[in-house]
Amino acid sequence: MKAVVLAAGEGTRMRPLTATRPKPMVPVAGKPLVEHVLDAAAEYVDGYVLVVGYRADAISDHLGDSHRGKPITYVDQEEQRGTAHAIGRADEYVDERFLALNGDVVIDDGLVAKLAAADGTAMATMRVEDPRSYGVVERDGERVVGIAEKPDDPPSNLANLGLYAFDPAIFEYIDRTGRSERGEYEITDSIEMLIEDGDRVVAAEHEGEWLDVGRPWEVLDANEHLLANCSRRLDGEIEDGATLKGDVVVEEGARVRSGAYVEGPVLVQSGADVGPNAYVRGATVIGPDARVGNGVEVKNSILLSGASAGHLSYVGDSIIGADANLGAGTKVANLRHDDQSVRMAVKGEQVDTGRRKLGTVLADGVKTGINTSLNAGTKLGVGAMTRPGESVMSDRGDGV
Repeated sequence: MKAVVLAAGEGTRMRPLTATRPKPMVPVAGKPLVEHVLDAAAEYVDGYVLVVGYRADAISDHLGDSHRGKPITYVDQEEQRGTAHAIGRADEYVDERFLALNGDVVIDDGLVAKLAAADGTAMATMRVEDPRSYGVVERDGERVVGIAEKPDDPPSNLANLGLYAFDPAIFEYIDRTGRSERGEYEITDSIEMLIEDGDRVVAAEHEGEWLDVGRPWEVLDANEHLLANCSRRLDGEIEDGATLKGDVVVEEGARVRSGAYVEGPVLVQSGADVGPNAYVRGATVIGPDARVGNGVEVKNSILLSGASAGHLSYVGDSIIGADANLGAGTKVANLRHDDQSVRMAVKGEQVDTGRRKLGTVLADGVKTGINTSLNAGTKLGVGAMTRPGESVMSDRGDGV
């Protein structure tokens, strides 16, 4: 069995993180989203077909030609025209039953196991409180009899998770699938044709882990979820006088200096340098070669590779892009005074994140001047810089 992994999309809702990387390459808990998906499927497949498009080289350069000893084949989808079109690109590389998985979700191997064990076509489903924003599955027993996309009056509370197991016959139905109202070729339309022809499609109901990581604050949610499973491991250099409490991972090649206080779950990756006299807590990742320096507090955040907060800064509930540099005294606000949830712009529209605490999202290479203040929910895009002492109250830069 192969796993066809859809990893071609840019992820415009994830900007500015995706201005310089494809969405499946956004790091969570120390490695890209797509790698977590491959890990979840590894026990059940003998190879992978990755459908790539936007900045495809970033994926192939990172993963190479195999994962956990199982070969990877890359297939280009230069123009993203929907899920059916993406899965259809794998036709010539698959001649047996296969899994179709999104490359930008967090799932556990129990979900993959259910799909792999099902007969014929299977759809992963989960019961949700409000199904109106999902594709909703109607079934008779375990058999699927209909799929409604974001219905006002849902026929059930079973959400379609967008993860499937197919026989190769699905490619014939994909070839017959027309464009949807939004101009894309949808795999759910292909499945409905299967149902109309009397083929058996089953709902593999899941009660475990599934996170759809589509917007920047959901990266923090996923990071927190995955770091909850980490176990203490101290392979790097820990200087005398450093305090590490709880589930802290310090990889080989990383250093935690004297006076640093680190409360897990925290991952300090190879080449990272923490301290002296820094405070790192919450579900935090200090990425490869990142720097957290003297008098800096980092809480529930992700610093990507090469990011630096060198002096006297506070970073809370934030994502700091690769090679970004926070000037001395840069402070991030992560809480509204009115106690309302923080809003963040997504594709030009202000969205309620549902989070009481949310800081900033910085693109790769952003530079802040000394004593900069960044308001809750702001984003700085590619090439953005701030002046010394500036208070940033709204988004700026390219790709936000």
